[in-house]
Amino acid sequence: MFKKSRIKIIASIMSILVVLWVGMLGAIYASSYIELSKQNRQMLKTHAEMYDISRPANEFPPDKPINDIEHGKRPEFDPQSPMYQLSIFYNVAISYDGEILEVKNDSRSIYSDDDLEKLAKKTLKYGKDSGTVKNLAFYKMDKGGYILVTFMDNTVVNENAMTLFQYTLIFGGLALVVLFFLSMFLAKKIVNPLEESYKKQKQFISDAGHELKTPISVVGANAELLSREIGDNQWLNNIQYENERMGMLVMQLLQLARTESITPQMEHIDFSRLVSGEALPFESVAFEKGLALNTNIADEIYLKGDSTQLKQIVSILLDNAIRHSKESGEVHLSLTKEHGFARLSVVNSGDEIPIEQREQIFERFYRVDTARNGEDKHYGLGLAIAKAIATSHKGSIEVLCYDGLVEFRLRFPTV
Repeated sequence: MFKKSRIKIIASIMSILVVLWVGMLGAIYASSYIELSKQNRQMLKTHAEMYDISRPANEFPPDKPINDIEHGKRPEFDPQSPMYQLSIFYNVAISYDGEILEVKNDSRSIYSDDDLEKLAKKTLKYGKDSGTVKNLAFYKMDKGGYILVTFMDNTVVNENAMTLFQYTLIFGGLALVVLFFLSMFLAKKIVNPLEESYKKQKQFISDAGHELKTPISVVGANAELLSREIGDNQWLNNIQYENERMGMLVMQLLQLARTESITPQMEHIDFSRLVSGEALPFESVAFEKGLALNTNIADEIYLKGDSTQLKQIVSILLDNAIRHSKESGEVHLSLTKEHGFARLSVVNSGDEIPIEQREQIFERFYRVDTARNGEDKHYGLGLAIAKAIATSHKGSIEVLCYDGLVEFRLRFPTV
């Protein structure tokens, strides 16, 4: 139980850290990408506006200054800035009928004119005016008589971004490893006091149960002797009845404490035969209550476990099903093997258990029917004992409600 709690705490801490880390990286890189794309588009647009098919592309026309107040225009990006001056641009002018009019390529060692022509024609098929192809950002502009496709080389920027991303992943991963061990330490610190308190509680129940056994036995023996002396007496009968109830409660408490604290002695068991043997006495019990006990037990299902505890869990589930079945109903017991597990199912017709109570019924002293307080010598410990046995055998137990039926389902690993 506490091991699962530690795992849940660690998983919760690591999940939050991973989500925050991924979210932060995503936000940083997304905002950087958006800003870079915007900046590239502004630079390319400025370069395209400056372009003249008869003039070098890196110069403004003499009659078109940077701040063209007369025409109400100004370049979106300062062409005198170092970032613009250090950028590498390529230009391909294409006529409306697809003929290449001019290719301006100042760095033929990186991209040939043929490469630029192919890329320019490829961009014409795109429905958008700007974007990225390979490591080149592009911008298309209608220059009045021809289409200009302007490219800007982002190879260095992309490689730097990828290097930064790789180092971020590496150091972020190392940080997560360190935080994982830190979360293990914190989970241990959080759970240890609870585990210690739980152990003390179990030890108290065990010690108290053993201490109560003696006075209960003495009271019972003295009450029996007194009844022989004075005969039938109402007050003495009350003492004997309550003493018997107390004895049953102490016995169940000790069984629960023993199941939770002692590692079961595992042995190779024919579980099919064990279940058949335990179901046999309950046929008469069910008959006395006007019920029918139907069994469907597959042969040769083997597992490793404590035979005493496994018999006890079968008895608990059958007793629980018979006690809570509706009159003239049926109780179905089935044992099958599926996917390496033995599945034991006990089904009875009864009132549906509310969803919020289906986990609580496996807790100590919990009773769905709060009006019953042990008059039937059951104190809400049976299912808690069943849960402890299932856990100690690396199995699971659950309750399902459907179509007016209540099913308790057990799963144990087979051998």
